[in-house]
Amino acid sequence: MAVSIAALGYHDVTDDRTTSGFQRPGAWPYKLTRHGFDEHIWAIASVTSQPILVEHVVWDAPGKQVMLTFDDGGASAPYIGETLMRHGWRAHFFITTGLIGTPGFVDAAAIRALREQGHIIGSHSHSHPDIFRDLTPRRMREEWVQSRDRLSDLLGEPCVVASVPGGDISTGVLRSAAEAGYSFVFTSEPDLRPFAQGTCRVLGRVVVKASHTPDQVARLARGEGWEQALFLRRLRTSLTRALPGLYRQYVAFRTQAP
Repeated sequence: MAVSIAALGYHDVTDDRTTSGFQRPGAWPYKLTRHGFDEHIWAIASVTSQPILVEHVVWDAPGKQVMLTFDDGGASAPYIGETLMRHGWRAHFFITTGLIGTPGFVDAAAIRALREQGHIIGSHSHSHPDIFRDLTPRRMREEWVQSRDRLSDLLGEPCVVASVPGGDISTGVLRSAAEAGYSFVFTSEPDLRPFAQGTCRVLGRVVVKASHTPDQVARLARGEGWEQALFLRRLRTSLTRALPGLYRQYVAFRTQAP
């Protein structure tokens, strides 16, 4: 039995959703209140005493692990990092580097502080394209390399971890990340089984919404319900590929700022 990783993907944690992260309809369901996030933490703590970091995984050892990730680099990231530290936990924070220091997003000092706390800092691309898989191979590489170089310069260490913005993946998306020098890439595919893409390890995630109850989060952390979630995700992906024009219209609506 290979290692099984239940990676839970979060975004913002704030009592005022207008203060952190993207301000558009597609972002609202992923913004948890502080109380809601605390309830999720205690639910996860009922399953594991210590979520693992990707750099600490023993890949050839069978077993189940839990990971926490946070996408976008919203201004609530410092609060999240400090909250996790009170539990002795560390997580992965994926930064949209083109938004560093802009309203609603972390600045360079906050990113350095998160790293000093022991959290892993990774790329969430440079400009957060709405449908990443629609980019040309050249543009994919530019997004990954520009973001990687910005974070490496900011932190003084190689940036080797990334997550795909928007969740729309393809073999080309994963290949481009590997070719850009990333060792680990997180997707939004709810798959407990990591796999290799060239020299890169690809890890699936369940993207958590504010509507997830603590019981649901505990089940996910235990590795329950992932097969059904993966089936529904792949069904959705099939529909988006069958109706690309309609899907682009839907994404444009969901990502339109008010």
